[in-house]
Amino acid sequence: MTARSLSLRDLVTYGALGLPLAMAALPLYVHLPKLYGRDLGMSLTLVGAILLATRLLDAVSDPLLGYASDRVSSRRLFVGAALPLLAAGMLGLFHPPSDPRLLAAWLAGLLVVVYLGFSAATIAYTAWGAQLSDDVNERTRVTAARETFTLLGVVIAAALPQFLGGESAEGLARTSVVLVVLLVLFGGVTLTLSPRGECRSGSGGTVLGAIRQTLANTHYRWLLAVFVPSGIAAAVPSTLVLFFIEDVLEAPADAGLFLVVYFVSGAAGMPLWVWLSRRIGKKSAWLLGMLMAVVAFAWAFGLAAGDVIAFAVICVLSGLALGADLALPPSILADVIDRDREAAGVRREGAYFGIWTLVSKANLALAAGIALPLLAMLGYEPGAPGAERSLALIYCLLPCVFKLASAALLWVAPLGAPAGGLDLQGD
Repeated sequence: MTARSLSLRDLVTYGALGLPLAMAALPLYVHLPKLYGRDLGMSLTLVGAILLATRLLDAVSDPLLGYASDRVSSRRLFVGAALPLLAAGMLGLFHPPSDPRLLAAWLAGLLVVVYLGFSAATIAYTAWGAQLSDDVNERTRVTAARETFTLLGVVIAAALPQFLGGESAEGLARTSVVLVVLLVLFGGVTLTLSPRGECRSGSGGTVLGAIRQTLANTHYRWLLAVFVPSGIAAAVPSTLVLFFIEDVLEAPADAGLFLVVYFVSGAAGMPLWVWLSRRIGKKSAWLLGMLMAVVAFAWAFGLAAGDVIAFAVICVLSGLALGADLALPPSILADVIDRDREAAGVRREGAYFGIWTLVSKANLALAAGIALPLLAMLGYEPGAPGAERSLALIYCLLPCVFKLASAALLWVAPLGAPAGGLDLQGD
């Protein structure tokens, strides 16, 4: 690890891989269920069961992959070994066999391959970023660069199928080919040109021992306590935004534009959060981002049909707040990890990010598991007359509740210091 300032070239070459990784995630959530469940004729129940089972296996594997990545000589090699699995799996998923009797096994097997490759690459890649500098402000620049490419990848993934034949099986097959090409190109840039920033872990022990030692870090537990409600608050609107646009704003034709504005605002705001974290510290900057999200969603609660310009402004504000959520927590986590390394004399970046990735996935599941049943309890049915108030209540105010809870926890958490890093008093 180095204390020198990272150049723009360093940041770009490291961040580049974030773009195809983000592009790989979107089709799995959005397009895959429709492709196998409607276009290919599989039972929706069977598709859902396969998706759930493989997702559970994926989540359980994250700490194991983090542990493994700490025990190889190079994060770069770990990422390089994972990317071919991801590429082959994505090509296979979107080029299914013609025999319907093979579809269930094909879907289950290739989802395991894709999730393994994606999770292994993501965990080692983010752990690699945490090792690029030991300067607290440089770490924010690293995470901001990575998440900027990530947001651009989401925008491209959302728009690309429309230029390659739509959401048909043929269009998605072409999209998977483009994805693999970008994975090779951008992955090649990161693997060959990015700063190394890696060294072999000197720690031994078992998987459970590594997890236990990681969770023994008080600062890490505080950070997770803040991250969980904040992540749920961000995931609830993502789950419900298309319903809100259609039933409350009555503007389904503008949904794509709203999403582009949201993600582009998140990417464009990254330099703001880097600058603010230098000026007022990462903790204060993150608090500001949380309050910005609360203001945006409280405003959205008052919208009605036709308020598209106001919602576009809200997309800008909430997109900027998303940038804070993406750039600052991983940077604070890198500070937590560095303190642990100095205290224990071992490297456990992979263990930390393995648990972090597991919690991130749990946030998405919890958001859907909380928001959708609450909507059902309120009697919401998509498109039904009078349903917009109950939808607005959950879409707008539930995230505010979680964000305010997260902000309260962050306010008292020992995660701030004048220099932008950790308050290292106590453990």
